[in-house]
Amino acid sequence: MEARDKQVLRSLRLELGAEVLVEGLVLQYLYQEGILTENHIQEINAQTTGLRKTMLLLDILPSRGPKAFDTFLDSLQEFPWVREKLKKAREEAMTDLPAELSVQPTVSSPRPANESCVEPILQQKHW
Repeated sequence: MEARDKQVLRSLRLELGAEVLVEGLVLQYLYQEGILTENHIQEINAQTTGLRKTMLLLDILPSRGPKAFDTFLDSLQEFPWVREKLKKAREEAMTDLPAELSVQPTVSSPRPANESCVEPILQQKHW
């Protein structure tokens, strides 16, 4: 899932939780499309309230691949107002953060002062 889609889910988390999205066909559609596994479904259904179930779904979705957000949108047939809100937030995120900038480059951080420097020493020694 793209960084901007993750941000959309994060920014609307409480609103999405209030909708109790897991009571309809959402989970079954996500399972059918391979976004959720059987274990995910069991774990979500084991939660005691609709809010907890929805929050767990929102925790799982970002790690489920590049198609997860679009498939989640497709799953919201019973919740067209939620789908439209997500699409609008996504469009706004696209204008704020273009796709090519949504993937943050990895920057290596300097080694902490207290970290061992054994590796450079081993590289210098020729066995």
